[in-house]
Amino acid sequence: MPLNTTYQHHEPLACLPGFEKINRYWDKSLQVIAAKILPGEFYVTTQNELIVTVLGSCVSACVRDPVFGIGGMNHFMLPLQASDGGTWEKKGLGLATRYGNYAMEHLVNEILKNGGMRKNLEVKVFGGGKILAQMTDIGDKNIQFVLEYIKTEGLSLLNHDLGDIYPRKVQYHPKSGKVRIKKLRSLHNDTITAREREYMRSIASTKQEGEIDLF
Repeated sequence: MPLNTTYQHHEPLACLPGFEKINRYWDKSLQVIAAKILPGEFYVTTQNELIVTVLGSCVSACVRDPVFGIGGMNHFMLPLQASDGGTWEKKGLGLATRYGNYAMEHLVNEILKNGGMRKNLEVKVFGGGKILAQMTDIGDKNIQFVLEYIKTEGLSLLNHDLGDIYPRKVQYHPKSGKVRIKKLRSLHNDTITAREREYMRSIASTKQEGEIDLF
């Protein structure tokens, strides 16, 4: 059964302000408008639409307020520290922790800004696969961070699918809270790996410029 029958002409309603650059398209198989997010992006909606991404070592948090009908998803990776052999900082509020907080708080705050309430929020998290051969622990670090963040912030974790060696295609429907996960064959990892390596380089550059130190 289609997730949505609202878009009779396959034309999406206007997205929330600030998300105009996110790629939104008509998913023929599911008969619904879908928003596709790439590494470093997030998307929040009040509409009856999907949010889609493909994860390798990165993690996505799917967060929604089921009472007020708003939710979203992010796609992020923690930056590595060149000075300590590729592990995240463990003393105090390190760079990786700040970056992870930045990714999570942007998503949560956007939901709250558009009518959600923190006490209602429910979370599902996915990803952290070991697909980058030379950095096998980055997925684990992403997993450790997101689970610790959820615990520290007192959010309700409903479900998760984390780790393993496979990339994942995630389809999240904030209105219902339903998530569809498809584990992809490692044989077809080239595009995902290249995308995540480029993302890793970009966040390393951002880190040096100090643009994410907002807390």
